[in-house]
Amino acid sequence: MSEFVLEMTDVSKSFPGVKALDHAQLRLRPGKVHALMGENGAGKSTLMKCMFGIYKMDEGTILVDGKPVTIHDPMEALRMGIAMVHQELQPIPARTVGENIFLGRYPMKKVLGFIPVVDHKKMYADTAELLQKVRMTFDPKQKVGELSVSQMQSVEIAKAVSANCRVLILDEPTSSLTANEVEALFRIIEDLKAENVAIVYISHKMDEILRISDEVTIMRDGHYIGTWEASELTTDKIITQMVGREMTNLYPHRENTPGEVVFEVEDFTSINPRSFRHVSFSLRRGEILGVGGLVGAQRTELMEGLFGIRSHTTGVIRYMGRELRISRPKDAIDQGIAMLTEDRRGSGIMGVLSVADNISVASLSKYLDFGIAINTRKVEELVQDNVEKMNIRTPSSRTQIKSLSGGNQQKVLVGRWLANNPEVLILDEPTRGIDVGAKYEIYCIIADLAKQGKSIIMISSEMSELIGMSDRIMVMCDGRVTGFVEGDEATQENIMAYATQFE
Repeated sequence: MSEFVLEMTDVSKSFPGVKALDHAQLRLRPGKVHALMGENGAGKSTLMKCMFGIYKMDEGTILVDGKPVTIHDPMEALRMGIAMVHQELQPIPARTVGENIFLGRYPMKKVLGFIPVVDHKKMYADTAELLQKVRMTFDPKQKVGELSVSQMQSVEIAKAVSANCRVLILDEPTSSLTANEVEALFRIIEDLKAENVAIVYISHKMDEILRISDEVTIMRDGHYIGTWEASELTTDKIITQMVGREMTNLYPHRENTPGEVVFEVEDFTSINPRSFRHVSFSLRRGEILGVGGLVGAQRTELMEGLFGIRSHTTGVIRYMGRELRISRPKDAIDQGIAMLTEDRRGSGIMGVLSVADNISVASLSKYLDFGIAINTRKVEELVQDNVEKMNIRTPSSRTQIKSLSGGNQQKVLVGRWLANNPEVLILDEPTRGIDVGAKYEIYCIIADLAKQGKSIIMISSEMSELIGMSDRIMVMCDGRVTGFVEGDEATQENIMAYATQFE
């Protein structure tokens, strides 16, 4: 009997213009948490999709209990006891929690002795039992579309657990979870370990990796670098192996000097009484204004209101002393305001379109001949300039953006807005779900934009990122601005003090 519940050896996988995996390997022991780490584009998710039957390997072997197997599709993987929670959630919003959890494997019963129908009573009873097991308090009959992103992620985790899996793949499982939900997930993981389930844990959060992992495998550029006992590693050692070099600073040196006030918001209140209210702040030229707060503080909602995505009842927005009237995103764009959204997949990239299309889509009106025909040569020059300036790693500008790593997708979206030459940039969680190397590149882009005199508002849930990148931090709690902290006075303690000032 093999000591490994599952082994992958010499796995290779190529896509047009890209070799995503080059003789990669992974060995999983039962009852252990095995962290899989690497920069975006290192091949982690591709390796997992080969294991789960989403991709077919070009080369390589998969062994389950020491015996070679071929996994043709996810249903076959599930039958073998392999379950996966994907980084990009794809629930069915119009269906209930129970229907989403048992999708494709509903409990059935026969009516009139021979007509098979879904046994809803059993399905919801089983869902309630499962939710209790994983310590979640959702109503099994609630529509998934009514849940928050973090709650949807919790449902996906419950769905994977319901498969009675022997191997569970968690791809960035805490990217949208609150601190309490993260703790609940860690308790579930401990319960699964006690049941001898092998867990693959993909995350860029070093503190999580060092806290819950038993073993760590690191990949780089599609290659297997090595496997270590988690107890042997430190954050610095992991980063060095991931990026192939030592990183002495996680944040770049900033040379921006904030100048005069250019953007002002006064008494801004949402049409939704449970959202942002009576918000006032100012933004200076060349300033990076961080926006902190706990989940539910209404930071994203506020920025969407300023950008014209959400309606407001009262409030004034001024740029250079001139009042702006913004009722839709086009109004904001025309006034020199850009917004990088929190949900890269859902409201950022257009996956089936090319890198070139995604970069140029917001500024095509500037490249029309006689007002009707797109000047493709000028558009391609714009695209190539952005690809080079931001070091976007892509086989070509015609490559579909969905095939790029998360970090490179994010740089494309930044390039999209920079093509419009905005004066105010709103960046909502600009480094969510990307690795430490790609984060540093995004930080350098932000720092350079501030040096050029662009005014930047940056929402972040990572306290160290807020402190490391902001000239000043505005803290929100329950829809209100509760305080401002100057960058050189920012600590986790005084930010949290403002973030928990509930009325």
